[in-house]
Order: sequence, then C-alpha cells, then structure tokens
Amino acid sequence: MRLLVTGGAGFIGSNFTRMVLGERPGWSVTVLDKLTYAGRLENLAGLLEDPRLTFVRGDICDPAAAAGAMRGCDAVVNFAAETHVDRSIDDSASFVRTDVEGVRVLLEEFRKEHRALFLQVSTDEVYGSVEEGRSSEGDPLEPRSPYAASKAGGELLAASYRTTYGTPVVVTRASNNYGPYQYPEKLIPLFLTNAMDGMPLPLYGDGGNRRDWLHVGDHCRALLLILESLPSEPVLNVGAGEERTNREVTEAILAVTGADPSLVRYIDDRPGHDRRYALDVDRIGEVLGWKARVSFEEGLRETADWYRRNRRWWEEIRSGDFRRYYESAYADRLRRSRGET
Repeated sequence: MRLLVTGGAGFIGSNFTRMVLGERPGWSVTVLDKLTYAGRLENLAGLLEDPRLTFVRGDICDPAAAAGAMRGCDAVVNFAAETHVDRSIDDSASFVRTDVEGVRVLLEEFRKEHRALFLQVSTDEVYGSVEEGRSSEGDPLEPRSPYAASKAGGELLAASYRTTYGTPVVVTRASNNYGPYQYPEKLIPLFLTNAMDGMPLPLYGDGGNRRDWLHVGDHCRALLLILESLPSEPVLNVGAGEERTNREVTEAILAVTGADPSLVRYIDDRPGHDRRYALDVDRIGEVLGWKARVSFEEGLRETADWYRRNRRWWEEIRSGDFRRYYESAYADRLRRSRGET
C-alpha cells in the first residue's frame, strides 16, 4: 500500500510514518507537509534516507501540491491541521483555512480516482465539554473553541463527501495525545521541559480540567488497523480511558522529573476552557478489536525519558519563535500569579 500522510512532519504524523515504515516493510509513504512552526524535518530523522519515503513540502490548501503528492497513492491519512486551542483564540482564520478548506482540497483530489480510504484524523474536542458520562460517535457536535469548530467543520465536510459522492471516508476522534516529538506548547511537553530547566509550570485555573490521555503509539496503531481493515463505520472514537485532571498530570510530571513542587504556578484560565472530555470507545473495540496498551504511568515515564535524551531537539525549538509565543501567552499571567502588576 502507498499512503499519503499529510502533516507527516508533525507530532502524530511523524510517529505514524515511523510506525508504518518500521512495521509494514511492503508499504511506502509520501509525506506532504508545509513545515510550519510545529512541522519539522527533524521529526523524520532517520527516515528521510529510506527509499520508501518521499517528502514533499507543500500546503494541503494548494490543489497542485495536493494533486502531485497524492498521485499513485491508495489511501490518505490527513493529520495536517492547526491544532493548538490557545493559538486559535488569537488567530482563528488560519485554523479555518487549514482545517476546513485544506480538507476540501484533499477530498476533491481524492475523489478523482478510485482509492481505498480517506482517513480524517479529528479530535474529541468536537463534542464540547462533557460534565458526566462519555461521548459516543452519534452524539451531537458542540465545539466551543475556534480550533474545535474548525476540526468539526473539516470532518463534517469529509462526511458530506461520503454521502454525496460515495467517497470512502472514516473519521477518527482521538483524545489528548502525548509522546515523542510533540511540540512543547502542549501541556505535557511544556511542563516536562520547563521542569527539566527549573522553570515555572503555568497551570490554568484551578487545575481541575480533565482529559483522557492517549499515548501516540496507541493512537497510531488504531489508525494502522483502520487502514488495513477498511471498516464501514463512518466515525470511530479513539481513547485510552486514562482520565486525569491537569493538576494530577502536573503532579505526575513533578514525580518523573524530580522537580520542586514550588515550580507550579496557578495562572488565569484561558477563555472558554472546556472542563472535561471523555470518550466511549466501545465501538472501535467491537469493530476492530482495538484497545489502548500503554498506561499513563508507563507512557509518561517513557515520554519524559525521550525528552531527557533529546534536549537538543527541544532546546532548539525553545530558542526560536517559541520563546516569543511563550512570553505572549504566559508572562503576564505568571506576573499576576505572583501578585505583580
């Protein structure tokens, strides 16, 4: 099988590409990536020399780039997206462009030929905040941030192509991922790297927001299984059942890094911060026999070890544009947390 993996130089996309080339010797991969701030060729280190991998720098919103990269591919796995909620609050336009218009461009090219599957990778955030119970695939979508709304728009567009044109589409909605190569703006890599450098851990609100934490390797195994099984289900939730508050995650990070608890700073919450996400994953278990293998404790320990061994990878990031982003996002909040004006 030949895959087009869009966003394949990003966090989940690079882990997925690594798994495919490592575990499916007869497969080949074309990676299409714009190489924005979170997409880095360094994430594909050790793979670029593999003759089964073709890298194309390009934007999924560009029809010519999409057509060229998709030529000869049997299936598309679309990871390409703007993904950070905080950034979407300040710049919703780029999220709508990539997460909706980019999906449309890919779908238009995909349906020109008979291909096996268009796999649209989405998020549990499209369900909105879930105070009790768990979100099932048939539940209404109630996104509450520009990021979540753009992802909902992209997956609804993909579903419309399935209905209107008979395009073979499967949408996956995954819970919070963590693991190697995650850009350090997200909670776990941000707090791990800050703890390793003795910097404050800026915890939003009261730290009581709850998420289900899914190791990226488990997520990638689910996607690989979907590609091989070609299920008829239009939507599948992918979660680990490892629900933790952000405060509990922070405490676990302090434990694995040995950092001083005084580094934790409770700061002003972000606007519209969803309190809880939780997924019902019975369907993917029943249809495909998939379930998460990696416990949160094991996965966090392995992730912390990876960031320790790969300081050069994240120190390079933190020395560039990330520093300006970090200052704009946290400097004032951290000053207020200390009672400064």
